[in-house]
Order: sequence, then C-alpha cells, then structure tokens
Amino acid sequence: MIGKKKTEKRIIRRATRTTNLSRRTFLRGSLAGLGLSLALPPLEGMLDSKGAYADGAGNQPFFLLFFWGGGLPWNDKHGTPQLGHPDLWTPAQTGTGYTPTELLAPLAAHNVNVLTGLGPTTQIPATPAGQADGHMRGFMVSMTGDRPRPEGFDHPTHTLTALRPTLDQLVARHDSFYQSPPTYRSLQVGVSPARFHDYGHWNAISYNGPDSQNEPIMQATQLYDQLFSVNIEENDDDAIDRSRALDAVLDDARTLKARLGSTDRDRVDAHLEHISEIQRRLVLSNNTCTAPQRPSNGGSLLDRTEAMAELVAMAVNCGQTKVASFMLTSPASTHLFNNVGAQNEMHKTVHDGEWQTIRDITRHQMECFAALLDAFAQIDTPAGGKLIDDGVIYGTSEYAEGYQHNVNELPVIIAGGACGNLQSGHHIRQQGGNISRAQLTALQALGLPFSSFGFNGGETSSPFSELLS
Repeated sequence: MIGKKKTEKRIIRRATRTTNLSRRTFLRGSLAGLGLSLALPPLEGMLDSKGAYADGAGNQPFFLLFFWGGGLPWNDKHGTPQLGHPDLWTPAQTGTGYTPTELLAPLAAHNVNVLTGLGPTTQIPATPAGQADGHMRGFMVSMTGDRPRPEGFDHPTHTLTALRPTLDQLVARHDSFYQSPPTYRSLQVGVSPARFHDYGHWNAISYNGPDSQNEPIMQATQLYDQLFSVNIEENDDDAIDRSRALDAVLDDARTLKARLGSTDRDRVDAHLEHISEIQRRLVLSNNTCTAPQRPSNGGSLLDRTEAMAELVAMAVNCGQTKVASFMLTSPASTHLFNNVGAQNEMHKTVHDGEWQTIRDITRHQMECFAALLDAFAQIDTPAGGKLIDDGVIYGTSEYAEGYQHNVNELPVIIAGGACGNLQSGHHIRQQGGNISRAQLTALQALGLPFSSFGFNGGETSSPFSELLS
C-alpha cells in the first residue's frame, strides 16, 4: 500500500501568497521520492476584478479537430447516378434558427454551425494518376487546405503524404497561439482501431508536414496515465495500487483550499473527485477485459468516445493543452457497426450501396460527436460559462460520400464560442463553395493572424464573416 511508505508532501507554486493564484498553479508532492504534479482547473482565485486571469495569461480559446470516416449517406446532390435518396444532412433553412435534419439531430443541443455545399478547389496534377480520388484529395484538403503531395504518390497502393501540417498542428505550432507552451502542445487521440491500411493517413490523421505524422493514443487508460497517473516502476509493489496515487497531493490540496473561497474549494474537491472516479472506472473496465495487457479500450464506440472525450476535456480545462485531434473512425474505416445492424465493415457497406445502413452509421457517428461536445459542455468555468464556450471544435470527414468517393458537399460542423469570437447556430450554404473559407473562419475565430488560407488553387481571403464576432 502507498501508505506504508514514507510520503513527503510539499507545496511548490509559482504564485506568491497573495489574493490571486497563477493560472499555472499545480498541486505537487512526492511519493517514495518520486515527484508528482497535478494541474488544477481554472478557479475564481486566478481571476482579477475584471474577470481576467491575474497573471496576465488571458482567457485563451482551445481548438479541437474532430474527424469521422465515411462522409455522409449518398444523395442526389452528389451527382450521378440519380438513385432518389433524400438529403438527410442539409437543413432546409439558412441563417440562424434552422431546423436540424435527421442526421444533425444528435448535435441540436449544442447549437452548432453547419456549413454545406463546400468542397476542394485545389488543382490536381495529371501525374501521377489518381490524386483526385476522394479518399486522398478529400482528406488532404479537408485537413490541410492543400492537395496530397504529388511526389511519392502511388494510387494502386494508396500511398500518399501531406504537403503541410493538418489544422491541429498548424494551430498548435503557430507562434501566436501559445504565449507559453503547456505540458502538451497538442494531444492526438483515436477511438476505433479498425483500419483500411495500417500506414499513412489511413492510420493517423494528424500531420506535422510531409512524411511526419502523430500517432493517436487509442486507449483511454493510456491517455489517463499520461495526463494524471504516477509513473511507478512495474516491479514496484506500489504499482498494484495505482488508484491511490493521487493521495500524494491531497495535503497540498488541503493547504491550497485554505486560501480559496467556498466556490473554488468546491471546484477543487469536484476536480479531485472527478479524476478519482475516472481512474476507478478505467480500473474496473480493465478488470473485465479478457486481454492480459494494459491498457484496454473496451466497450462500445460510444462508450470509448465518452471516456476519451472526458479526459481530453479535463486536459484542456487544466491547461495541459489547448489543441487536440480526435479521430473517431479512420479514413475509409473498416469499423463494424453491428450496433445498427451492419453485417459488414463500413467501407464495404458503403461501396455495396447499403444506404439505410450508412444512414444509421452516420447518425451513430454524430451521436458520438455529440458525446464529445457534451464533455466540454458539462465543465463549468469560473466566469460562469461552460468550457465549450471557449472552444473552436471543427468536425469534418474525408469526402462527401463514400459510394463514389465524391468530394462535393464535404460536411463541416463548427461548434463552440471561441471565448466570444465565434457565433453559433448558423446554417451557411454556398453551392460549389471553397472549403478553405471554413478553415479560415476557424483560424480567425482562434485569434490567429491569418488573412488568407488555402493552397494550390484553394486560396481564399474570405472567411464566413457572419460566424465571427
């Protein structure tokens, strides 16, 4: 047991003993000589009388890039053949107050912005052949604003790379985004392990640049350990009692709470309880998994999404990062959605034209997207709002529909408030519009100094200004 070893606890903070706390206040202690550190959520004691952070850090928006594979169900907007399938995605009304369609209904509670009619305008070289394939071009444009890199492209083996960073890395590494980089410039997570290929963008959606990818963390327990757990040697007897590792910082928490108001004391208690509850659930889920190795990623796609989303939201709330990519399902996903009655993996289901099943799969992926938004909407901020109000959460897929790899009508969802910089609840439709306009809108909502965005024929200097405050 951890209690059997001599435990020393001490307070190490950047803030002096004044009325206000630093935004980067940590609870710290030591366990058997091993240093521990636990980030805190924003507290009222970190704000000045005007509601700004007293240490001048400011209220910074966060960016989350959400990706789902497979696009949308085929409909007549996507071209020939005319199969008579209705459009279950595009709202009938534009502007504010639109009525969510069947597939957007799971997101209705979050008053998301829906942008329709958009697609890539990048120019595609004639050689090597195949670069216009939606699997390749659609993904790269929707994630980077540019086409695939022609050099090294090979359509028969589906080998390709990006010309530049994906949106998450563009934000995370921009000089204007982080005044002082946090523990993690960005986090990359994934949920479904099903893959069309185990290489390239089929396996990881976050690019630093050509031939440089960021592999996603696929297990909630791994992400938890990275964010919150104590790193104890595997042969240490204390490793069997990881669920009590947070005890090493409790004395520091008690000392800190003596300096706080009642609301902040309650918030610290809730934060510690929340982390302990997450850890308890992950330990229990491990115990029910038949695989001997740790970590596990058990449960349904929705269960795993909720677990990952909760951890990413806590990491953002604690200031451990302000950027993340969240790959629900991979490009051309082979995930088996047996929960909606699918008999075959998704990629085959799409190409077999099983429209009803694809409709149900898309709706379920939007239910998972809603669970991600829920995780941010359930966290209170000291200013009286919700964490989602500080974010720009950009959701998209690699093509409009997978039946023909069509890239017209690429789906785009933008949620959050960007600390007051982003409006919500709009449906904007621009038939044949340039998807780089949506990307430029997200970048400007984050406060980044982009006057234009897009490359190789996709350039634009026109954001959707009605979304920007």
